[in-house]
Amino acid sequence: MTMTPKLLVLSAPSGAGKSTICNLLLERNPDFRLSISATTRPPRGNERNAVEYFFLSKDEFFAKVERNEFLEYAEVHGHYYGTLKSSVEALLQQGFTVLFDIDVIGALNIKKQYPEAMLIFIRPPSQEELIHRLKNRKTENEAQIQKRLERLPMEYENARYFDHQVVNDDLLSTVERVEQLIRGQ
Repeated sequence: MTMTPKLLVLSAPSGAGKSTICNLLLERNPDFRLSISATTRPPRGNERNAVEYFFLSKDEFFAKVERNEFLEYAEVHGHYYGTLKSSVEALLQQGFTVLFDIDVIGALNIKKQYPEAMLIFIRPPSQEELIHRLKNRKTENEAQIQKRLERLPMEYENARYFDHQVVNDDLLSTVERVEQLIRGQ
């Protein structure tokens, strides 16, 4: 039997269902904890600081960059996102599997520092379905949706460096498939 990886990284294009999959994995696996990213973007809807993200000003964010406090960071859709070393190390020391919900570049940077990390790329069933999902979540305007879609070629190109790719055409089946990959089945 294969041990569960201690670092599990999920990446996907915006709207592919990555955050929903992560939430279900957390519900179903009590030994998992989410790595909370820091970001310079403003909160959406009911998002809370230190729950969904650590919301930082650009000055706060770049002060942490200067102090080398991030495992990885990148600009995505006009805002900065990063993974704080201290929070990941604390979760690992407590014996949890750390689940990352980050973009493809961040995922590849995690893999450079933690070669044992498992990277799973979540694909939408089609670009049409992805556009439909982005429009239905009603969190971005048309220009923001277009900006997200412009990243697709880069995201798909980098997905080939991931350990696994899973198409999210049915949420529960996708979560079960990810769990099978995690458990080495």
